[in-house]
Amino acid sequence: MITKSSIVHTPKSADAYAFNKETLHLRLRTAINEVEKVTLWIGDPYHWAEGGLDGGNLGGSEAHGWVGGNEVKMSLEGQTEHHDHWFAEFTPPKRRSRYGFILHGKTGEKLVYGEKRIVDISDPAVEEVEMSNISNFFCFPYINPRDVLETPQWVENTIWYQIFPERFANGRPEISPAGVQPWGTEPTEHNFMGGDLWGVIDKLDYLQDLGVNGLYFCPIFTANCNHKYDTVDYYNVDPHFGGNEAFKAFVKEAHRRGMKIMLDAVFNHIGDKSPLWLDVVEKGQDSKYADWFWINEFPVYPDTPKDQWDFWNFNYETFANVLEMPKLNTENEECRAYLLDVARHWVEEFDIDGWRLDVANEVDHEFWRDFRKVVKGVKPDCYILGEIWHEGMAWLRGEQYDSLMNYPMTQAITDFFAHNLSDKQGFINDVSRSYMSYPRNVNKAMFNLLDSHDTSRIISLCGGDKAKAKLAYLFMFTQVGSPCIYYGGEVGMDGDRGMSYDKNRRCMVWDENKQDLEFRQFIQQMIQLRLSHPELNDPSISWVDVADEQCIAYQRGRLTFVLNNSDSAKAVQIGLQQVELEPYGYQILGL
Repeated sequence: MITKSSIVHTPKSADAYAFNKETLHLRLRTAINEVEKVTLWIGDPYHWAEGGLDGGNLGGSEAHGWVGGNEVKMSLEGQTEHHDHWFAEFTPPKRRSRYGFILHGKTGEKLVYGEKRIVDISDPAVEEVEMSNISNFFCFPYINPRDVLETPQWVENTIWYQIFPERFANGRPEISPAGVQPWGTEPTEHNFMGGDLWGVIDKLDYLQDLGVNGLYFCPIFTANCNHKYDTVDYYNVDPHFGGNEAFKAFVKEAHRRGMKIMLDAVFNHIGDKSPLWLDVVEKGQDSKYADWFWINEFPVYPDTPKDQWDFWNFNYETFANVLEMPKLNTENEECRAYLLDVARHWVEEFDIDGWRLDVANEVDHEFWRDFRKVVKGVKPDCYILGEIWHEGMAWLRGEQYDSLMNYPMTQAITDFFAHNLSDKQGFINDVSRSYMSYPRNVNKAMFNLLDSHDTSRIISLCGGDKAKAKLAYLFMFTQVGSPCIYYGGEVGMDGDRGMSYDKNRRCMVWDENKQDLEFRQFIQQMIQLRLSHPELNDPSISWVDVADEQCIAYQRGRLTFVLNNSDSAKAVQIGLQQVELEPYGYQILGL
């Protein structure tokens, strides 16, 4: 029997969206292994039998007589722990549709699932009545071109490299901060090593040789801390990084090499040394910037000793509980206009190619709608990437972001390959879920990563086992989305996050005697594999059955990947071929 309560479809969501200006994508969820096949019943809402009404949005008895329905076979897109997921695409001739779903159960049932009810249509007489009753069918009123999310196409062919500027390369020691420590000193929350943008320019040959063609920077604007997420001046590159002069030179040289540049937009909060905040500290509620922040009580700093402050119920809102990062009120029109001008400025004046939006889910949706209009108005193919660690469909409806940092995929990969927290089926479920959580055009522009400045490095997560880390990289590089390498990952750098996020932010190792050159060669091979096989960015995945609980296999185009996630050698059968796998080894069939 088909479990009716498990049948789910949500209009105008990842279940029903315009893939482009002509094509609809529709999805349906059913209980696992209960349904033999699903047919999409879809057509023009204004197509009625001769003599019938020509209104397509009627209800009650007047809604009978619709003859616009067409049968479109749905494919089984994937399975998760409890559900089968079905997919179909349809190109409506007039860009408008009414639709429902015909389910054929494995025990002979035949149901129609519509917006209002589920009806057994095994009886032909009942079927004739129900399939002509437009009132029970979902509606996709019109594919309005402006509503269609068009992600920048160049992102699909981009290999990202994330740079933490203060720790990547010191090109001009004379501009380093006072008290700078020798390169490679063990990092702390407060020390500086002197990395700058001139150093990045010096290493562009290295990055180009590695094969990356997109550079994502943690914040570069003037700030106090080494991480620069405590902005002081949004209009100027930190002088210790070389100022605006260095960034202009960098952009020119990177673009000459065909490299894209993405900056970090920290618009949720500001640094406590910003003149805007200091004005509020000094003048309290009389400051013209007082409403630029979420202040609960004046003065913003209590007169009591700091060790007596209630950090959970403070006088103003902050990022997390970091008092040095007061939260901005993007609902204040002047604050909003200021930040939007910052967004425009760096695209218009410096020709950057993308913005990564820090703590993106804590800023109001209307601000991001305006942000998109401003940025895309200057550069239509500028990439807008949201930092959201959870499901984020609410930000991906065409009027806010292009895509997200794909942390759910990150978690699936690290849980399986690094931590052994999920078994084979759990891993397949997690990955399949990540594919089906978003529209396919969003998936093709997703930002895939294994580690970042906010996490432990992948090699540390793997307990130092680089063979396991290679499996994680291999899997990431062969999935839909745009892969990213966190600086130094390619030469085997490790580092736990720790309570203060320090060890994962060590200085880049430039001494080749201390680099893992074999691992670097492996990463280069993964990059070339990715760039030479565009089918690796297909927005669907086909799993291949393997009779071993620690081995997985999947197909991407004509390539089949077989991975052994265990410390024992394996021999598995893939079709007619026996595949030999070393401990934590892999084979790529079809190359």
